[in-house]
Amino acid sequence: MSTFEVKVPNIGDFHGIPVIEILVKAGDLVRTGDALLTLESEKSTMDVPSPADGRVLELRVKVGDKVNEGTVVLLLEPAAASKQVQPVPQAVSTPVAQVPSVPSAPPRATEQGSKPLASPLIRKLARELGVDLTRVTSSGPRGRLLRQDILSHVKGAMSTVGTDKPGTTLDLPAWPVVDFAKFGPVERLALTRIQRLSGPALARNWVRIPHVTQFDEADITDLECFRVDVNREAGSTGLKLSLLPLVMKACVAALKKFPTVNSSLDGGELVLKRYCHIGFAADTPQGLVVPVVRDVDRKGVREIGRELGELASKAREGKLGLGDSVGGSFSISSLGGIGGTAFTPIINAPEVAILGLSRSAQKPVWQGDCFVPRLMLPLSFSYDHRVIDGALAARFTTYLAQVLGDLRRVLL
Repeated sequence: MSTFEVKVPNIGDFHGIPVIEILVKAGDLVRTGDALLTLESEKSTMDVPSPADGRVLELRVKVGDKVNEGTVVLLLEPAAASKQVQPVPQAVSTPVAQVPSVPSAPPRATEQGSKPLASPLIRKLARELGVDLTRVTSSGPRGRLLRQDILSHVKGAMSTVGTDKPGTTLDLPAWPVVDFAKFGPVERLALTRIQRLSGPALARNWVRIPHVTQFDEADITDLECFRVDVNREAGSTGLKLSLLPLVMKACVAALKKFPTVNSSLDGGELVLKRYCHIGFAADTPQGLVVPVVRDVDRKGVREIGRELGELASKAREGKLGLGDSVGGSFSISSLGGIGGTAFTPIINAPEVAILGLSRSAQKPVWQGDCFVPRLMLPLSFSYDHRVIDGALAARFTTYLAQVLGDLRRVLL
């Protein structure tokens, strides 16, 4: 029977994406859509699915290889039309699975004066985390540095006392080692893949960015009435708008009025972005991820709402594409559906600000001669104090609150 090549599908503008997990082996039977292997970019993972029922004849890649769109990953023998394919159990990629490494010699330190072996993706990760590759112990073949080597180095560095010159480290005390079981019953759960990957980045952002949070409130009484009316008009079959698409549209107006908030630091320069790609924190069983809605300034609230729903669904199912969580210029973390009155969201570097939304509540507001009940939305605006000062932050939240109070301002 003829065989055919299974290739990497469309992965957007990404190149040289590493293979982090092989889910099948030669001889395995697979069905259409079964995951064959897993690729991982800086912020997301994706599975390469089988295009047909059949038997795996030969693998053409291994863990650690870098692939592009169109790269041949394996040879597949299609199943006969009359034969029922019963796939063997696969090591399905789950959030708690450890990222496998290429079989290698025991970890070893980079020899002094030699250039560490590392892919461009690993070097980029090291630069973002401020890691000197020459000080990292490698576990890959022929001394090649892997992602887990960088993360392990960062974890170790953050749990030991700094020994460099005064002022160059945080001089943190060692992380306490405790035998928790001696105090009572315990249960140990492995961190999810998202937690393992995002943890070092969150720690980096919190330590390296001087966070300040501006708190404010927006009167969304009229906005909520508008949202309810729109959903009523849509009926039972139409798309139901949440508050988030409307807040995103209001943020566009504020970002355009205060473009410094829609920027990034790049060395000694400030990069002002002329686009509005807004990320939103999505709660998933594996942890928080931040998909990005692109060109929010060019879309209506219904289209934004539709994309939010699609991205949130993909996030919960672990099916975000490699390009779904990159390129954001501003982020929103909404906890309104859960509760709380205020919080300090951590900035999603290399962005310089993030907006937190808490649960709205009816409050008495003075209207000149009496108090009236108004629906107030708490705003928590965290910003990078190297770029945004307190006066700009206050102006930003004040204007955003005005826009949320009367969305007609987006037309001005």
